[in-house]
Amino acid sequence: MAVKLSTGRVALIGAAALAVVSIGYNVTRDLLGIADEAAAAPAVVASQAADPEAAIRGLQERVGANPKDAEGWQMLGWAYFEDGRHSDAAHAYRRATELAPSNATFWSSLGEAEVMASERDPMPEKAAIAFDKAIALDPKEPRARYFQAVRKDLRKDHEGAIRDWLALLADTPPGAPWEADLRRTIEQVGKINDIDVAQRLAALKPTAPHPSMGGSVATAAIPGPTRGQMQAASALPKGEQDAMIEGMVSGLEAKLKANPSNVDGWIMLMRSRMTLGEAAKAQAAYQTARAANPAQAARLRDEARLLAVPGV
Repeated sequence: MAVKLSTGRVALIGAAALAVVSIGYNVTRDLLGIADEAAAAPAVVASQAADPEAAIRGLQERVGANPKDAEGWQMLGWAYFEDGRHSDAAHAYRRATELAPSNATFWSSLGEAEVMASERDPMPEKAAIAFDKAIALDPKEPRARYFQAVRKDLRKDHEGAIRDWLALLADTPPGAPWEADLRRTIEQVGKINDIDVAQRLAALKPTAPHPSMGGSVATAAIPGPTRGQMQAASALPKGEQDAMIEGMVSGLEAKLKANPSNVDGWIMLMRSRMTLGEAAKAQAAYQTARAANPAQAARLRDEARLLAVPGV
């Protein structure tokens, strides 16, 4: 990624951490996928880790029985996305936007799925339109803001993209799990395009330790669940919450055993273990990841240090 032509790709790689990939952004989103789904159908979310195809079939049956179920279509889109079926995810999210056109999160989810589904165009028109609609509904929608900056970067407005990412970073809660990834994207795009960002980054709040469950980040996640959805999720018995969380983390760990070259997955696993206070397991994940990916040792080390993994 050391040439100027790769700058847009760097931004899109940064989007993988900022958007919805495997495990997301706060404890609820990190470990349950999306709080919306956890609140609406915890059994389906828990089964996604153990048997993704069964979860998808269950959601297909749900929307088949009630085609006007906007949340069902959203959940199906999320399940498809997690399974790497981005075109199917885009179709499901589009149905969700048709049924709930005023929901900014649905639109930003659709935009992201369209980006990931596109094999040649890094910012297809359908995605750009979806992000614009999300911003029109909610100017603070973080995922749409991020991708709108990506669009500027792809159009070679690198300074404009960096300026927008810095504005998003300024609105990011200290210690949010995507904060370090956003900072790194700004640094990398700045370096590739000979734009000095060091002082501007230094002027913003520094990266803080990852917050514990229940912190303010939970209500400022990307994309943020509504207050009612957060209340519904928190109403679940703690044992059920813990079981779902462990199921998601164990599911990720099982996927990494089958595909140990997934460096982003290992970083997500380390982050999840640190979030849960399982420092020893985070350290073990780091060691396993390094052994499996010696060429990525420096990146894994840097990420582990940002996450405060012990022994790194």
